[in-house]
Amino acid sequence: MSALLADCIVVITRPAGTGTRLAKQVAALGGRPLLLPGLSLRGASDPQHAKEQWLHAQHDDVLIFTSPAAVRYAFALAPWPQARDGVIAVGQGTARALKRHGIAAHAPATRQDSEGVLAVPLLEHLHGKRIALITAPGGRGLLRQQLAERGACVREVHVYQRTAPRLSRRHSESARQLPATACVLFSSAEAIQNLKQQLPSPAWEQLCRATAVVSSERIEAAAQAAGFACIHRAASAVQADLLAAACALCSHRVHDGGATGYAKSANRP
Repeated sequence: MSALLADCIVVITRPAGTGTRLAKQVAALGGRPLLLPGLSLRGASDPQHAKEQWLHAQHDDVLIFTSPAAVRYAFALAPWPQARDGVIAVGQGTARALKRHGIAAHAPATRQDSEGVLAVPLLEHLHGKRIALITAPGGRGLLRQQLAERGACVREVHVYQRTAPRLSRRHSESARQLPATACVLFSSAEAIQNLKQQLPSPAWEQLCRATAVVSSERIEAAAQAAGFACIHRAASAVQADLLAAACALCSHRVHDGGATGYAKSANRP
């Protein structure tokens, strides 16, 4: 993928403070990263209650961590003194975060989303099992519903919260001046809605002229509903897959002499 992003602006919408690593990868590939956070992460609104719930969850049969942030905020509330089996990570990034705490987690082999988690063998026979989702309020409705339908007793432990980002005039101006050849990376429908609400109309309309590189069919639908016409779906929410999709777009544009229509015909993998 070396140099495939040359002269291409890649907009990174990861939560504030978490996009630096991806920005460095974009720059290493010859692209120009633009940090435009679609979310902000904060600790639980009631830390004491969250801590109590987290301590109780440690005794459940299965614990599912939905993000690296869930791991970080949970262990900030209280340590987990004894490593154990029965831990699932939604993605490889979450699995790595758990490994840093000495916990070997099960993780989906392919799809790193709710559907992928549901295919983990540990979740095949759940009748009467207690499952704790270590997460933030909102989202993962499909996962919660499917686990309950399999006979599990499911509870959510909210160890952090996702909020709208604080965007500055610099963010708005950068979006307003964005060329249509730019790529906007999305792995969260909530981030799409936050940016639509937070950005001034001219800045949002200009952002929608770029190509949205999305992580799933669900995010694709959210981007289309929000106003994006050019959408390209990556293989997954893994950073390497999002970057590969952006590189593919940039490469096609180089071969096509700078045309931007490729994304319209490539929004299916």
